[in-house]
Amino acid sequence: MASAYVGAMQADPSSIPPVRIVALYHFTRFDDCDALQGPLAKLCCANGVKGTLLLAAEGINGTIAGSDAAIEKVLGHIRALPGCAALEVKESRAETLPFHRMKVRIKREIVTMGEPDIDPLANAGTYVAPADWNALIAEPGTILIDTRNDYEVAVGSFAGAIDPRTKTFRDFPAWFREHRADLLGDGSPPKVAMFCTGGIRCEKATAFLKSEGVEDVYHLQGGILKYLETVPAEQSRWEGECFVFDQRVSVVHGLEPGTCELCHACRMPVTPEDRASPLYAEGVSCPACHDERTDEQRASYAERERQTRLAKARGEAHVGATHSRAR
Repeated sequence: MASAYVGAMQADPSSIPPVRIVALYHFTRFDDCDALQGPLAKLCCANGVKGTLLLAAEGINGTIAGSDAAIEKVLGHIRALPGCAALEVKESRAETLPFHRMKVRIKREIVTMGEPDIDPLANAGTYVAPADWNALIAEPGTILIDTRNDYEVAVGSFAGAIDPRTKTFRDFPAWFREHRADLLGDGSPPKVAMFCTGGIRCEKATAFLKSEGVEDVYHLQGGILKYLETVPAEQSRWEGECFVFDQRVSVVHGLEPGTCELCHACRMPVTPEDRASPLYAEGVSCPACHDERTDEQRASYAERERQTRLAKARGEAHVGATHSRAR
């Protein structure tokens, strides 16, 4: 993505949105996350960087945003951490910061699967570059699995992909074990190709399948974001938009902002079709949550929406406008 923006910047620097958004993850060994947390948080805050970074014994994961100079400082710091020199990132731009605060948190896992013996660093599947992805998933017999959550899949996915309909990534192991026979059959083991937003969940999912005895497994390097960034739309097998975990809500090819918005009542993505529904009220309800909320709750949401709009008119941020869903 950076190369496209460099070319545009050379032609007209004023046309480049000023905020650089970077999604990143890296599996590595961190022996002392406590020692890493403070300096990383201090550097981000000192340079006006916003977003969330997760640290765990298995590595780092998160999305941050800020000026080009600030992001370069933070990335330089992260790449100097143990085992992170080869860190890769997915980039996009925005006119304003998509996050309201900076958080550096220590977790048990940088993406929660709940399988303590899984080690993607030692036993992940085979990376497949976006340029080679179409050929792999077009091969007869290849099983294509979307490892994201159900509300993400509803916004868009690859043509022909299996939707596990999981609520969280933690549900994926149980889903696979329950449906393994239907998926793999009893003949020659098929190729299994998996994907997710940025690559972290599908990479961990391949390590899980290998621990379950499935060897011929592949995952999309850089995830959907890298695919949408590098594969021309006319060659794409992607259908719809890609949900992202910031206030852009969804992106399309070229990582341009999509058409989805966020329901502030349930934090689910809302498509243009959803917004045309009589069950949709901005900041109050959407088709996914209308029947699950009481009149009192909707009244509370309506008041929060009113306060948010008043704060926006004053040029202030209001807590009701923050995007709190974690990756």
